[in-house]
Amino acid sequence: MLHELPVLSQPPLPDKEGAPVPASTVPDDFGLTHDATRSADAPLTDPFGRRHTYLRISLVERCNLRCRYCMPADGLAWTPSPQLLTDAELVRLARLFVGAGVTKIRLTGGEPLLRTTIEALADEIGALPGLHTLAITTNGLLLPKKIDGLQRAGVSLLNISLDTLRADRFAEITRRPGLPLVHRAIDEAIRRGYAPVKINCVVMRGVNDDELVDFVRWTEERPVAVRFIEFMPFDGNRWADDRLVPFGEMLQRIRAAVPLERLTEGPHETSRTFRVPGYRGTVGFIASMTEPFCEGCNRLRITADGNLKVCLFGNAEVSLRDAMRDGASDAALRALIGEAVGRKHARHAGMDALSAMENRPMITIGG
Repeated sequence: MLHELPVLSQPPLPDKEGAPVPASTVPDDFGLTHDATRSADAPLTDPFGRRHTYLRISLVERCNLRCRYCMPADGLAWTPSPQLLTDAELVRLARLFVGAGVTKIRLTGGEPLLRTTIEALADEIGALPGLHTLAITTNGLLLPKKIDGLQRAGVSLLNISLDTLRADRFAEITRRPGLPLVHRAIDEAIRRGYAPVKINCVVMRGVNDDELVDFVRWTEERPVAVRFIEFMPFDGNRWADDRLVPFGEMLQRIRAAVPLERLTEGPHETSRTFRVPGYRGTVGFIASMTEPFCEGCNRLRITADGNLKVCLFGNAEVSLRDAMRDGASDAALRALIGEAVGRKHARHAGMDALSAMENRPMITIGG
């Protein structure tokens, strides 16, 4: 079942297999306790006993859409190509993280399918011994052309971004046409056996929150997992709390129209998952703002320009690219990664603090 938010004197967090993690008696600011026995042999375990087995790697900053919650309206000064990670550097980091205990890698962007070497990269990363899952998050526009090679490379999970079921609204949100192409991508993924295809829908008040029930009913005949994502503050996306539709409100509005039954999630799931009885698909809610799930976080991120972020909402970054290009050995990189993970906080700041804090635009972090 999903963990509740951390409280004072909370027992040690469980590890991946469910066994308790020993903790010292050194309290942090939130009342959680540090593991004072962190070992250099476990660089991906943070001071709160959280083992990071999931790595998200951004392949590109660029995108063929201009979604309003992701891309600043006045555009961006893109990072020059020589400052982005090369294929060899990406594979080296992936191998290093998998060797340290990562079992799932997700390739993101920007739009990752814009990377011309995406199939070859997926093939090389997917073959790493110890990696159990290779996933991709995409807007779907290029997926029908790429899916054959990606499936052969071992990509086993697909997340497709879709914030509306209406063509005119799609063009308004993304500043581009293309809804039929996204539907084609979803249908092709289903045809090829991806089940469920996860659909990421960022919900914004006054923009698309009137489609909540439409999305739920859309799951009746489709083996998809629609995940409603609370609007989150990032640089340039004009976040305001009055545009946020909280998880509790979304759930209440949907339940007024259709019945929902709660499903059970694993300890590291970000989504609270439900199903309408008899429907093929499911719906979930990612409530990063109103009901964060930091206590079960097992995720790390590498940006396209090679910076390690231990928290999506934190603005602290460590350049693995610079370390590699300065000649760092694998052992030195592991130590650098371990130091960064060792500084991870128990929880991210509240949404008011996040909205005032400088961070990257979402498109340069990686979805």
